Amino acid sequence: MKRSWNVLSQLSNGTYAVADFERAAYRLVTEQVLYASDRGARIAYHLVEDHFDDYLAALAPLGIRLERNPHYRYVVALPAHAEGVPVTLEETLLLLVLRQRYDEAARQGNIEELGEVVVELPELQEAYQALIARPMPEVGSLRALARTARRWGVARLVDSEPDDPQPFHLRVRPAIVDIVGETWLQRLDQHNRDDEIEDAEAAGMEDDDAAA
Repeated sequence: MKRSWNVLSQLSNGTYAVADFERAAYRLVTEQVLYASDRGARIAYHLVEDHFDDYLAALAPLGIRLERNPHYRYVVALPAHAEGVPVTLEETLLLLVLRQRYDEAARQGNIEELGEVVVELPELQEAYQALIARPMPEVGSLRALARTARRWGVARLVDSEPDDPQPFHLRVRPAIVDIVGETWLQRLDQHNRDDEIEDAEAAGMEDDDAAA
């Protein structure tokens, strides 16, 4: 059974206030991933990690389960009904491509100490063509998509040095293996079905116009 935040605060001998436990829970739900390596998330991460069973019990009634990775030191909140969250086709494609690049780097042993994988833009461009037969989004659109990926805790954009010909690269973060799974493939399938329906409706309208 979950201990109250007040009890946990008392057990910390005043080190943490009730509000600290509440803020950590809120951040976990809204940010989805807390990494110990992120300076701004370090306190929240340790609160959740040190009181994992309490947070597990607190979030279970909301349909949220928790996973933790002690090797790369992060905790992730996984909603049971994530399919209800609106995600665009462009966001879906980027995350599926990044997941593939992460898996490939893992097979080759190219994962860095914190569990991150560097993806350069030429590599990303090739992956788009090879995996989904689509061009990589333009730089401006890719920046916007990367901001969304950062919000989900699966990737972050790093601006390049002034003498680098590419404007930035992406660092794929380890929680992508927890977040981008079967549900995302289902989302892609749904997008494809929606496109087929729209194409069929458009073709039907053209036939009606021709008949008229």
